[in-house]
Amino acid sequence: MTFANPAYFWLLLLVPVFIVSYIWRKNKRESDFRYPDLRLLQGTKRGLRVRLRHLSFVLRIAVMILLIVALARPQIFDREEQKKTEGIDIILCLDTSTSMAAEDLKPNRLEAAKIVARDFVQGRQTDRIGLVPFAAQSFTQCPLTTDYPILLSLLGDVQMGMVEDGTAIGMAMGTAINRLRESTAKSKVIILLTDGQNNRGELDPVTAAQAAAALDIKIYTIGVGTRGHAPYPVKTILGKRYQQIPVDIDENMLREIADVTGTRYFRATNEKKLREIYQQIGKMERSKIDVIEYRHVAELFSPWLGFALLCLLLEMVLISTQFRKLP
Repeated sequence: MTFANPAYFWLLLLVPVFIVSYIWRKNKRESDFRYPDLRLLQGTKRGLRVRLRHLSFVLRIAVMILLIVALARPQIFDREEQKKTEGIDIILCLDTSTSMAAEDLKPNRLEAAKIVARDFVQGRQTDRIGLVPFAAQSFTQCPLTTDYPILLSLLGDVQMGMVEDGTAIGMAMGTAINRLRESTAKSKVIILLTDGQNNRGELDPVTAAQAAAALDIKIYTIGVGTRGHAPYPVKTILGKRYQQIPVDIDENMLREIADVTGTRYFRATNEKKLREIYQQIGKMERSKIDVIEYRHVAELFSPWLGFALLCLLLEMVLISTQFRKLP
């Protein structure tokens, strides 16, 4: 419930003023009666009129409060919204080759990518999102869906070793493109994240990008990994040890893929940068939502005004009968 004219509530400050004034006038009017012996008052009972002598004033204050609330115009809104959405279909294409175990991003590249991808999904509202992990082969872990809890659960299950090791970027793009080919969304997007070079598969990544462009599919590419060397965990008989491996990302190829489809290539050298990249992509690919809102207002001042008039009528009856004063 809201009030159309809440400024009238300032009038409530007059209520304590009237109460103090009433008490002061009552004390001033009362006369002192002297009794030589208090035993003369024994057995005297206070009548109903004496007990209810302040009732008319209480009713007057109630009338004032009820009228102030009525003047403030209490209202209740009944809202109705009609939404017209133009969603986006997005495929997250995620490299799961063993090189993603490098720990230049914490806890490692793959887990960092999953954490940021999860936040990206949670920031969407009406878009359909799918998931395609890849190494030497690619597969659809989750088809396009708006059931984000299921998608996030399947994203959490992604790990290295799900398929044969390698980096078949072109084949992964082909799998993602096939998922988007029949889409009728206003925008179709693939977010491709990898840390290496295309070394497996029969489909050339640039050729796949050209096919995507022909189908009006945009591909954002992300190269993940520090520059130079990165710490890579190796299990030995003495426990886990680290060796420095070169970071070898085919940036020229990833940049060309993005150029062919009219997007951008990003390089993520740490977790913060990776998060910023997903945020940039999220801002560039926003769903269009048109909202038409209808508001029905119901005025609620009538009951307050009715109670005020009832209290006023009751007071008038009392001061004309039971509490009538004679000159």
